[in-house]
Amino acid sequence: MTVRVAGLYLAVMTDDKKEFGLTAEELSFYADNGYVLAEGVFTPEEAALFRREGHGVIERLVQYEAEHVRLEGWQSGAKVTDLPRELLNCHNVQFQSAAFSRLISDPRLTDRAADLIGPNVQLHHTKLFIRPPETGAPFPMHQDVPYFPHERHSMIAAIIHFDDAPLERGCVRVVPGSHKLGWLEHLDDGGLHLPADEYPVADATVCPARAGDVLFFSYLTIHGSALNTSDQARTTLLVQMRDPTDPPTQMVHLSRGQGMMLRGVDPIADAGASPDSTSRRTLLPRL
Repeated sequence: MTVRVAGLYLAVMTDDKKEFGLTAEELSFYADNGYVLAEGVFTPEEAALFRREGHGVIERLVQYEAEHVRLEGWQSGAKVTDLPRELLNCHNVQFQSAAFSRLISDPRLTDRAADLIGPNVQLHHTKLFIRPPETGAPFPMHQDVPYFPHERHSMIAAIIHFDDAPLERGCVRVVPGSHKLGWLEHLDDGGLHLPADEYPVADATVCPARAGDVLFFSYLTIHGSALNTSDQARTTLLVQMRDPTDPPTQMVHLSRGQGMMLRGVDPIADAGASPDSTSRRTLLPRL
């Protein structure tokens, strides 16, 4: 069962029953298209709370002159627009605020992820993004797989929206069904991305969302975004998750947040001091 405390659901681990799974229609849509928008996963009030928390994190990081927080955005963003670009971000934001530690293990998120990954859901990393008004940085169409490839491609992304994300705020765009194409060759040009002339952002399917919605997609699904041309910021949290028994094929994109169990258990009991991809790659071939 679950209890509701201070606007957040806290799981009481009495059994493995999912209370917040995806619907049959959502699962069918995901299987066909490689993505699905789960509407109203969090309330507008909760989204507003996390928005304030996230902006507070960024303000503190900027105040203390932390590196790589305020950027022009990805260099490859120039393939999407020649207008000024800006991006505010924080990697593994759960180490900056306990609110995000609670959020990423909330069963309303992890039960739905379990429908796509399996009963055991392991964190790879998180990224908080604030795309400022008028200059919020775009990113060309790409897959996430070349950034952190895994053997069985269990990796998924969940984008939690803390603001409304209409077209003019540069909402995520996808190529439906592209997860069935496998790992495509990318250009390494200011960020790994697909050729902009073959996969223009403007031609991709838009995924507008409301605050509290969560967009799930496979790391094989082609996606990107356009410039935020509106007068309001677009704030999101990206959560990358995997099956803990799916080993990485390259030792890349390692971080201290990697290996945290968000739901279920780690069947290979990787309980060392650093349960990251390096240790997992050592353990898994023995099974």
